[in-house]
Amino acid sequence: MYCSKCGVSNADTAQFCAGCGVGFAPVVSAGPAVVYAGFWRRYIALIIDGIISTPIMLLLLLPFGLTGALTAVIGKAMDDPESIPVAISGLWLFIVAAIVLSVLGNWLYHAVMESSSFQGTFGKKVLGIAVTDLDGQRISFSRATGRHFGKFLSGLIMNIGFIMAAFTEKKQALHDILAGCLVVRR
Repeated sequence: MYCSKCGVSNADTAQFCAGCGVGFAPVVSAGPAVVYAGFWRRYIALIIDGIISTPIMLLLLLPFGLTGALTAVIGKAMDDPESIPVAISGLWLFIVAAIVLSVLGNWLYHAVMESSSFQGTFGKKVLGIAVTDLDGQRISFSRATGRHFGKFLSGLIMNIGFIMAAFTEKKQALHDILAGCLVVRR
């Protein structure tokens, strides 16, 4: 490095100029720059999570589907108008189970994984991104829960809440802003 006072060339590790003796300011490393995960990387992570979670959900719903199908077959086989409510109740059992398992399963998957030391779902992990708080630290389960259910609001307004991640300075979607979270590349 060159001295700004006398122009003498010095070693990069020198603390004082060899020519005039002026002290050099210590070089302070600011650490690695934060790189925010963009919209498309996050979207692909969501697709990967869907590929992983869909077969698991289908396996969990299988007993309810078999119950619904069985009651429908019994109702049809009996060919009795009074058996129709039994068949319909089997169908409703499947529908309710699908909704409950979907909501609970997705919530637990995202909230547990994002608040764990993984700091993200399997899809996020594959793409090298993590969910953090605004200071870059791991988020709590309650914050991950708030972020997850904030996604309903992001989707409710014609998915504009999700699309915001493509245009905000820190690549935050609406649910990230509401929960005080960042999605960063690691």
